[in-house]
Amino acid sequence: MSDTILFVDDSKVVLATAKDLFLEEGIQILTADSAMEALEIFQRQDIAVVVSDNCMPGISGLDFLARLKELAPETVKILMTGHADLPSALEAINKIGVYRFLVKPWKDEELVEAVLEGIRHHHLLDSLRKEKEDVLCSLAQAIELKDPSTRGHCDRVAIFALLIADVLQLSKNVKREIQYGSWLHDCGKIGISEAILNGSQQLSEEEYVVMQQHSGWGADVAAKANLSQMVRNIIHYHHEKYDGSGYPTGISGSEIPLEARIVAVADVYDALMTDRPYRKKHTHEETVAILKSMQGSALDPELVELFLSLVTVVKPDTDPLPDTDPLPAAAAKATDFIQSEE
Repeated sequence: MSDTILFVDDSKVVLATAKDLFLEEGIQILTADSAMEALEIFQRQDIAVVVSDNCMPGISGLDFLARLKELAPETVKILMTGHADLPSALEAINKIGVYRFLVKPWKDEELVEAVLEGIRHHHLLDSLRKEKEDVLCSLAQAIELKDPSTRGHCDRVAIFALLIADVLQLSKNVKREIQYGSWLHDCGKIGISEAILNGSQQLSEEEYVVMQQHSGWGADVAAKANLSQMVRNIIHYHHEKYDGSGYPTGISGSEIPLEARIVAVADVYDALMTDRPYRKKHTHEETVAILKSMQGSALDPELVELFLSLVTVVKPDTDPLPDTDPLPAAAAKATDFIQSEE
């Protein structure tokens, strides 16, 4: 069985016992003696099922699994506690989406069966995710049909945004949500008339007011579709500006969710590099100069610097070509950026 489970407990004896039990069952198991160590594992590896003790020093099991709701939504969560605690069980099930609640000391057969059920449930969630990806991608392509000048824009924005996310070492699940949000960032344009979208002149003041509605409309669509908060943030806030002069809410700086700031850089870069009905595309050199001029005003200055250290040449209809070896310098900038975000 290729699926990996993670067992989290502050007792090394408990971890050793669990490891022996699951290895005997042919199940791949990793262990962590704290929630912090477990979170680090989630940053670098996919986990099908996590079994966590509740009462641990530092971050409790409940708080740890609550963090995983956004970080690893498809990981099946099992919470264990040393005593029957009905309020904790109800909170775990109703608020955090915990799949099972078990009491310690566990019965081997009960624990193994719960994990095997969790793995089967994970397979179901994974199948639904793949189907959802197809649906989301098709929706993005349908939206682009309303505005032929933006064909391929959403895919390219996703590529550029993931370049930044990779260097920032964001988790696989976060990168997946950034990809979804990039695909759907302009989904609210489904409510904008083609006359506005495809006009050959700059928008009038009245048309611009209408156009500004698309981020809110798109966020509403995403909420009704039960998409993640991260995807909704990208759709809702990708036109906010770093200096607070953007829309729809006028928030600024780090108030703008990181995922939205990332996609904003990617969105502006691709928009400048492509033909639009009212203007011709800019050269790469011109685009770089414009992006630099937007640092600290429209765009996050550190993310712009990071992105430009990765992308040097973009040829028509191809992915960006990085420098010969841009990653060390970019990684150093990313480290500084991550520390500033904490």
